[in-house]
Amino acid sequence: MRKLTIAGIALATVLTAGCATTDQGALDEANATASSAEQTADKAMNTANSAASSARSAQQTADRALAAAKAAQKAADEANERAKRMLDRASKK
Repeated sequence: MRKLTIAGIALATVLTAGCATTDQGALDEANATASSAEQTADKAMNTANSAASSARSAQQTADRALAAAKAAQKAADEANERAKRMLDRASKK
């Protein structure tokens, strides 16, 4: 849909810029411009899709890293509690 819109805008711009003409050269140039605009739009869409995929992958990696950090924090807290209890018991002896 976007491709058709871009192609239509490019074609309308060429046909209405200055004077309307049926010269085959002008029509060919308009078609080439529309085709080029469509290719550019395709490349931009592919780039955007690739960036979105990379962002999703980065988010998943960040989520895994956060989960690992939370697990490490919990393990450290538990180890600190055990150490604290051991020190308390040792000081009572």
